[in-house]
Amino acid sequence: MTEKFSRWDSADYLKTEEDIALYFEICTEEDPGDGSLIRAALSAIARARGMTQLARDTGLSRDGLYSALSSEGNPSFATILKVTRALGLKLHGGAAVSAHH
Repeated sequence: MTEKFSRWDSADYLKTEEDIALYFEICTEEDPGDGSLIRAALSAIARARGMTQLARDTGLSRDGLYSALSSEGNPSFATILKVTRALGLKLHGGAAVSAHH
């Protein structure tokens, strides 16, 4: 008997605006200082919300967003700002607050 496991994806658990805001806040606080956890959080939130709509809202290409927010990505600060604003998130003193309440 072979067991099949699906890949765990945090995007599958980001159902509400509160979930998203809390997840982003935790990732912002726990980031090791290189932005990797913030980038991963933005990727998960973007996938939960819809990457195509985010591409429209930011003016960036869908492929460019996937690349920038991937584990190998190195997005510019301008890209991070565009993404956080388009997602309705704000960086606030080490914490994020959802603007979609």
